[in-house]
Amino acid sequence: MKALAVVASRVRFEEKQIFAALERRRIPYVHIDARRFSAELPTATEPALPAGDRRKGEPRAERDRPYAAALNREISQSRGYYASLLLEAQGVPAVNRAEVIATCGDKLRTSLELTRAGLPIPRTAVALTRKSAAEVMDKLGFPVVVKPLTGSWGRLAAVLRDHETAEAVLEHRAALPSPQQHVVYLQELIDKPGRDIRVIVVGDDVVAATYRSADGWRTNVARGGRSWPCPLSDELTRLALAAARAVGGGVLGVDLVENRDGRLHVLEVNHTVEFKGVQTAHGDTVDVADAIVGQALAEATE
Repeated sequence: MKALAVVASRVRFEEKQIFAALERRRIPYVHIDARRFSAELPTATEPALPAGDRRKGEPRAERDRPYAAALNREISQSRGYYASLLLEAQGVPAVNRAEVIATCGDKLRTSLELTRAGLPIPRTAVALTRKSAAEVMDKLGFPVVVKPLTGSWGRLAAVLRDHETAEAVLEHRAALPSPQQHVVYLQELIDKPGRDIRVIVVGDDVVAATYRSADGWRTNVARGGRSWPCPLSDELTRLALAAARAVGGGVLGVDLVENRDGRLHVLEVNHTVEFKGVQTAHGDTVDVADAIVGQALAEATE
C-alpha cells in the first residue's frame, strides 16, 4: 500500500506513540511537517475529487492520491484545517476531515452541533458586543465562564464572578487585535465534584476515559491536571459517541462534566486530541495510538 502521511509540526508524546504503532504494524509512513507542507491545486482538466471517488470502476484512492490516508496531528488549527482541505482535494482521506476541524475548532459551531443533536451542554450564550454581554450574563447568572471561540488548554478562559470582574476581563478582550476575540462566548460554571472527564473516541468506538482534576478550575493535563481511569458506563459511552458523531466523527477527545447530581454535560470536542494523560492512566490495558492508526487504515480502504 501507499504510505500513510502523519501531519505534525511538533512531535510530542502522542506522535511518537503513533509512529511506534505504525512501525509495529509495518505500515509505511511519512512525517509531514505542516510548516513545510505545500500542494498544487488540480488544473481545470483534473478536477478535485473526494476520497474514494470512482471512475471507470477504479477508486481514485489507488490511482491518483499521493498517500493512502493522512493522520492530521497539526497543533495549529489553521494549518491543520488547510492541510486536511488540500489533502482531501487530492483524494487523500484525512483523519480528521477539514470540516470536522472547522467545527471542533470553533466553540460556538461545536455547541450548535451538539444542541442540534439534542445533547446536554452547560447553559451557553454568545454576545457580539461587550454591552450585550452584560445583559446575557445577568440572564445566565454569576459565576459564568468566558471562553475564546478558538483555542486549547484553557488559555484565555476565565471565571467571572461579578460585574466588576466581567467588565475588566471583557475590556481586555476588546483590546486584543483579533475580531474573533471580541465575540463573547459564555457558559454557566457547572458545580462539578472536583473533576471532569476526557473520553477518547475513535470512529465508532470509545477507546478509554479518564477523570481529570487540578488545583484550579481548569483540569487540562497540559496545565498540570491529574488523570486516573474512569469506568465506561453505558451513559458515558452513549453520550461520548453521540457527541463525536454530532461534529462529524473521526479521532476525537470528548470532554464531559458532571454536576453535583451526577448528570453529564458535554463541554467540548477536541479534533487534535492529546492522549498522554489517558494512555498513562490506563497503562498497557489501552493502546490509544494503535486505535488511531487502525482508524486511518480503515479510512484508507473504505
